[in-house]
Amino acid sequence: MSTARQSAGLLVYRRRAATIEVFLVHPGGPYWVGKDAGVWSIPKGEFAPGDDPLAAAKREFREETGQTVTGEFKPLQPVRQRGGKTVYAWQIEADVDASTIRSNTFSLEWPPRSGKFRDFPEIEQAAWFTIDAAAEKIISGQRAWLEELKSSLPA
Repeated sequence: MSTARQSAGLLVYRRRAATIEVFLVHPGGPYWVGKDAGVWSIPKGEFAPGDDPLAAAKREFREETGQTVTGEFKPLQPVRQRGGKTVYAWQIEADVDASTIRSNTFSLEWPPRSGKFRDFPEIEQAAWFTIDAAAEKIISGQRAWLEELKSSLPA
């Protein structure tokens, strides 16, 4: 019997004048080159049954960006992605430098069936987006968090 896959991540946001911006990451590796709309994500990663999801979210943020955030972590409603994975997330107001991310890597046979393996960064790019722009960039299964964030902040 297989265990359902679970991930945890952080929806980091900041205020710029009267605008709220969210921090998203673009996946690395050859499959994602040239893809933009609907492929960005919050920094997140899988965790094992019994692991603390918030601790996993903080760990994954650090592994995928090379940075840490501190403050008040407010839980968001978990989402179930198309592949069946349940993703837990927390919103936190913080500011990180998107231009200095340092991601961990993964190994992939590339080109396919070549017998040659290459290392690719798990995250190739990070950026700040307004909530409206983020809604176009983020994978569809995570869009609900943007609405939840908006409704949780004072108008």
